[in-house]
Amino acid sequence: MSYTLEGKTGTWEIVVGLEVHAQVISHSKLFSGASASYGGEPNTHVSLVDAGFPGMLPVLNHECVAQAIRTGLGLRARINLESRFDRKNYFYADLPTGYQISQFTHPIVGEGTVEIELGDGTVRHIGITRLHMEQDAGKSMHDQDPTRSFIDLNRAGVALMEIVSEPDIRSPEEAGAYLRKLRQILRYLGTCDGNMEEGSMRADVNVSVRKAGEPFRTRCEIKNVNSIRYVMHAIEVEATRQIEVWEDGGEVDQETRLFDPSRNETRSLRSKEDAHDYRYFPDPDLLPLVVEQAWVDELERGLPELPDDKRDRFIKQYGIPRYDASVLVAEQAIADYYEEVAKGRDARLAANWVTGDLFGALNRTGRSIQDSPISAQALGGMLDLMADKTINGKIAKEVFEDMLETGDSAADIVERKGLKQVTDTGAIDAAVADVLARNADKVEEYRGGKDRLFGFFVGQVMKAMAGKANPAIVNEALKKVL
Repeated sequence: MSYTLEGKTGTWEIVVGLEVHAQVISHSKLFSGASASYGGEPNTHVSLVDAGFPGMLPVLNHECVAQAIRTGLGLRARINLESRFDRKNYFYADLPTGYQISQFTHPIVGEGTVEIELGDGTVRHIGITRLHMEQDAGKSMHDQDPTRSFIDLNRAGVALMEIVSEPDIRSPEEAGAYLRKLRQILRYLGTCDGNMEEGSMRADVNVSVRKAGEPFRTRCEIKNVNSIRYVMHAIEVEATRQIEVWEDGGEVDQETRLFDPSRNETRSLRSKEDAHDYRYFPDPDLLPLVVEQAWVDELERGLPELPDDKRDRFIKQYGIPRYDASVLVAEQAIADYYEEVAKGRDARLAANWVTGDLFGALNRTGRSIQDSPISAQALGGMLDLMADKTINGKIAKEVFEDMLETGDSAADIVERKGLKQVTDTGAIDAAVADVLARNADKVEEYRGGKDRLFGFFVGQVMKAMAGKANPAIVNEALKKVL
């Protein structure tokens, strides 16, 4: 179902395109040997190139190029074997050279596509226009002194991939799904950690509105939004503002805006620059970048199994529902954990325990799958005890909680607590006889047609045996007597 907003003059459609800046995972920066790691004391990860000293020449980082190509391949995009670096000229305190080395007319990656799935199961494909490499700028800090601003150049020169989508996104939900999917792909590939809190992935959000069937109207760009939730919120706030402008007879100006979540508004920063404002021209210090198809093919052969492919394999190989498969491939570590648990076991049961009890426990304790207190081998061992009838599902819940607390194996817990399932038919028959004798009136009601009382009898027998009876044998014994 399409997402629309209602105004005074009727229904409006939102049109969104995203420019995502993803920091490349590499040891050093795009054109210098300075560290690209996050953190560190201000201005300690800076080379003479990053600081813009005269005569310092950029040297292209081979691994950053490889990471950009891997990302393009992961986005099912065209890899351009020849690309070019340009200087994007603008003057700001955190840009020592007065220009940013970027790619404008000839990016390294061309058109691609990202498949997203919405909450109602709808699948959409969002087009990728391009991916280009560029340097990050430094960071201006305005809260360190009452009268002065300070500049930290640690981030200056760090390699970024700018991933530009087509204006195919039509709702805040689609924008959120796109960003989550893009981050998932980048993490699988190992090309960006997707940590929006640290600024290694951030988005510029282009928003416009239109009536159904109209051509695109003027768009505004909301700069540097650093969380998926804020991106979704900013789209709704900005679209509502634009609708009010149009309906009041005004014109939406093409401009750059800032989203202020505390005030629930976007504010104008500056009129939107066009390409000629930046005076782009080919960087005279860098030759055109030419890569060979053989290298691209080699990088493609080294790619990991990507999320969509893994999801489809899980559905086919393990017979689990599409939703469960999508949840299990959300992160590579979760998928690896599940496959270890499911190996040689009931794959559906394994999926239920991982997505249900384990995820619930991790959420309660604020842990990730990487530091789960129950290893995949340990959870698999508990499923083995269920498979060989040593414990039933009810006892397994108790064992699981004990495993969380103590870190002991399921087998040790069962032995220590005496939780082994009772399969002795004689003991179960005796418990059945006792329960029925104590509930003679209900036995008569059951035999008179109140079939739903059967569940009551099962519950009473299980209670009498402290939950350790085999439920299948209890059912069979009750049916026989009743």
